[in-house]
Amino acid sequence: MRRKIWLAVGGAGLAIALVFLLMPLFSPAGRQPPQNPAPQNRSFSVAKETHYKRQSVRRDALATEQLNRMQTARDARVFFHASGTEQKEQKTKLAAFVRQHPELVTAAWLPGPGQRPQTAGTPSAGLRSAASAYWSRGQGAVRRGTPYSSPMFTYDGRSYYVHAEPAKTAGKGMVMLVSSSLVQEVERQQRLNMRLVPFPAEGRYRIESAVPNTTKDVEVRTGEDNGHVSHYSVDEVVVKFHQPLTPAQLLRLRTDLDLVVVRHTRQTYVFRSKKHHTDHMMAYFKKMNPVYVEPHYLYLTNEQDGETDPQVIVPNDTLYSKYQWNLPEIETERGWNWGKGNDKVVVAVVDTGVQSDHPDLKGRLVPGVNIVDPSKPPEDDVGHGTHVAGIIAAQVNNNEGVAGLTWYTKIMPVKALDSSGSGSTYSVAEGIIWAVDHGADVINMSLGNYAQAQFLHDAVRYAHDHGVVLVAASGNDNTDRPGYPAAYPEVLAVAATDPGSVKAEYSNYGDYIDVAAPGTQIASTYPGSRYAALSGTSMACPHVSALASLVRSANPELSNDEVMDLLRRTANDVGDKGKDNVFGYGEIDVRNALRAAGGQAASLQLYPRQIKRELRRVLGF
Repeated sequence: MRRKIWLAVGGAGLAIALVFLLMPLFSPAGRQPPQNPAPQNRSFSVAKETHYKRQSVRRDALATEQLNRMQTARDARVFFHASGTEQKEQKTKLAAFVRQHPELVTAAWLPGPGQRPQTAGTPSAGLRSAASAYWSRGQGAVRRGTPYSSPMFTYDGRSYYVHAEPAKTAGKGMVMLVSSSLVQEVERQQRLNMRLVPFPAEGRYRIESAVPNTTKDVEVRTGEDNGHVSHYSVDEVVVKFHQPLTPAQLLRLRTDLDLVVVRHTRQTYVFRSKKHHTDHMMAYFKKMNPVYVEPHYLYLTNEQDGETDPQVIVPNDTLYSKYQWNLPEIETERGWNWGKGNDKVVVAVVDTGVQSDHPDLKGRLVPGVNIVDPSKPPEDDVGHGTHVAGIIAAQVNNNEGVAGLTWYTKIMPVKALDSSGSGSTYSVAEGIIWAVDHGADVINMSLGNYAQAQFLHDAVRYAHDHGVVLVAASGNDNTDRPGYPAAYPEVLAVAATDPGSVKAEYSNYGDYIDVAAPGTQIASTYPGSRYAALSGTSMACPHVSALASLVRSANPELSNDEVMDLLRRTANDVGDKGKDNVFGYGEIDVRNALRAAGGQAASLQLYPRQIKRELRRVLGF
């Protein structure tokens, strides 16, 4: 009853505003944007910003295409492993395989010389003709025992490609005609998310170990030997340049050395390479005449039986190493040594819904709600919500697809946005309230609007007063205008970064930004049991929500405000010293946050608050 009264009061005189996937189309009434100096990269022209956004959309589409080609090849190999050898059995299993993968138009099992191929799925005569040359090349590749993947081609306005995957037995394998409409859908959706086209469209909504200082190897046989050597990471190097690197320079380094930026503070970078030793990288960087280049030394505590820094945990998910730059960037691989979450912590994703049977989200969902149409389950008819959910909770180390930031956290799908990716203030507010009343510990809101709505703020305050951590995306318009709900004081506002911990050029900024997180070309789950790479503060936001859930798992005694403060305090200060308008307190750091949440440092830092809370509990005041 209390909730109904609250809703009635909150709804009185409600002016319905629209809330979109990070996106705003209204100006805040009665409030001027804060007079913040614009960051340096805000000075480029509208034309240049539009060019950047178009390039970003194209990169997302290309990465999504690559993700799906890899997944198609893996699906074929899984089929080979699971299927029998009898021809009749193969035919039945092939038909089931095509049914399970709706992106397959047709597939043919080639059983070897002298045997008739088995097929499943029937393309139209025109499509068969358009694909025939690529199909023939695929058949030839299987006979030679080599994989083949054709270029994308278009027929009747839709895009396709042919993939051939050989089996271990010579001459056997599979040829598949694959619809790549997902790539077209990602490109269309990202054009909306990046504001390259009006959104939503006109219609329903009327809105427009070494010798010190060297890398010379020294064998350490006993603990005493450690007193005469230095230790360094053999795949990392520290370089200080005369000025910060540009995105183009970082891209060149990633291409030449197959590296990622592990840490970055101003013009000093820690690089990690998947292929090259420290010596090779040091020689490469010395040619660039930096201020200095050195191994990434390990500094050990001067005490016995002390705490050591654990090694990285690299999951075996098939798309992880090649595509998920975002998790190493924020020290997730080391952070997992300090906590992987638990299945008692729930993150509500207030969004477009979540695909309930996605294989990489199996066992990770709790019951949710469809606010848009209560008669239906909260299935995703856009793709955005499923992608957000995967960033948080895609199964880790299951040799499938992508890895989420958490290993056990549960997702509560709350569908508050419709098939256009938009919804009213009321539906978003109702979704927040429903999530609170049904046990959410964290609420992720990868959505926003520039207009303040009192009812939405009432719902946010209701969640905050009930101990929920609220996290919201700042927006994709490269503006300092506050977006809501991100700018509400009860909410953690999230900006987006590119690889190398630099500002994503589309990301909003301002004095309300709390933290930043990776947001560009993020690989995650997508409807149709597929995977896609998307960019935006919508993708940055769930990294922070996921980390909040890990912190709540590591230290359940922390209040929501304490969790939010901890995420700010432990962030990596990548911008101007201290809090700034671009990154807030900095880019989140999973290792730092989880050490602080569960370790001695947290006990010391939070001791006064914990004592105060305990006194209130015992003494009753």
